[in-house]
Amino acid sequence: MKASYSICIVIFVLARLTDAAFAKGAQPAGQAVFPANNIWNASITKLSIHPSSRKYIDSIGRAKTLHPDFGSGTWEGRPMGIPINIVGPATKRLPVKFEYADESDRVAYPIPDNPKIEGGFDSEGDRHLISLDTANAKLYELYQVSKPANGAWSAGSGAVFDLRSNALRPDGWTSADAAGLPIMPGLLRYDELSSGSINHALRFTAPQTQRAYVWPARHFASSDSNKNLPPMGIRLRLRADFDESKFPRDCQIILRCLKTYGMFLADNGSSWYISGEPDERWNNDTLHELSKITGSDFEVVDEAGLMLKPDSAECRQ
Repeated sequence: MKASYSICIVIFVLARLTDAAFAKGAQPAGQAVFPANNIWNASITKLSIHPSSRKYIDSIGRAKTLHPDFGSGTWEGRPMGIPINIVGPATKRLPVKFEYADESDRVAYPIPDNPKIEGGFDSEGDRHLISLDTANAKLYELYQVSKPANGAWSAGSGAVFDLRSNALRPDGWTSADAAGLPIMPGLLRYDELSSGSINHALRFTAPQTQRAYVWPARHFASSDSNKNLPPMGIRLRLRADFDESKFPRDCQIILRCLKTYGMFLADNGSSWYISGEPDERWNNDTLHELSKITGSDFEVVDEAGLMLKPDSAECRQ
């Protein structure tokens, strides 16, 4: 009886500690983001340059500079970046009403009592709400969330991703991102930076896109069929001959990531804006050094040869 009682006490304490970690917004330490053979985790250093690379980069802006759309502190009174809410079994699962219901996952979403939302509730921006369920390896993402006076949640669209699976969204479906891709896997997170390496592709935006998308994207967000514009889902890398040695250490880690894993065009927005999670440990002055990089330092790669099945993010190694 005493042994059983002691075990119960240990389980109770661990549960309370876990709940406390969730409440503090603990980082998903050790949480694998998709299988190792997922396209988000694939090196693209050996891929050939896409035939349309030059015209796509010209469209986005060859002379425009890379911009980290995240950091520490606030900009115009708002946190900079897209926050991640760590949720657990005790987090309430709530219904959400969608504007684009036919392309949204209509399930109950885990939403904390005071969730962190991109830009805040009164933002005029995308107001993404990201919830990461580390216990079940599930990612829940919402676009343009709002909570009316009656207490019911609503959003433009919503998507759920199993982080243990390579499954893509249904063909033609959006997600909480215009390209139909998950957002969180493409965010720069400070904990990764502090580890010394970032081992996945990033996410970026462009002002004009084509009415088209390429694997692994699933959705377009344009009415323009101009072939000089980039389709959603193209992947770019920093040129191998770009000299990162003159940059601060933190920037070098990011630049090595861009050389090895590159970045996906995921949404319409400002030219060369890369996304990250807000964190008070970011050094904004250091991040600003990335603005020395221009569109001419990138190249679009052809990753069609990595695709095994059009409805799967599993790729050739």
